Amino acid sequence: MSAPYNRDFPVSWEELHRNSRALSWRLLEMGPWKGIIAITRGGLVPAAILAREMDIRLIDTVCIASYASGDADGDKAQGELQLIKGAAGDGEGMLLVDDLVDTGKTAKYVRELLPKAHLATVYAKPSGKPLVDTFITEVSQDTWIRFPWDMEYSFSTPLADRK
Repeated sequence: MSAPYNRDFPVSWEELHRNSRALSWRLLEMGPWKGIIAITRGGLVPAAILAREMDIRLIDTVCIASYASGDADGDKAQGELQLIKGAAGDGEGMLLVDDLVDTGKTAKYVRELLPKAHLATVYAKPSGKPLVDTFITEVSQDTWIRFPWDMEYSFSTPLADRK
């Protein structure tokens, strides 16, 4: 893992689905919403779950590249942000959805693009948390979240044996 990450937090498909549904419960109380803007790529799966649970049919994307090539373990360093595709308007009435907010670099950038959108993430780390309007689970800053789309099933060494 990269130097600033001391903890590994694997997330299963079931856990991601459960947390995304919990996010939809919170957001339903705040609606109605005109639509969802997913931040690619991490926000695509949570956005699909939210769209289903909240019966939202209008879905758009903001496509941003923010991570450089990974090392042998798949860990990636955050690099310069590159806007590949924006979304029209100022975000009024829209949900802006991502899987997590880490340093807040991407969140700050999309907030400038869509200042009236409501930013919702499934996971939030302390550095980025102030930029998010709604989230479900907070994790420590030194934790690398491994999402199910980035993993394969394999043997896991017991924690006690890792020393």
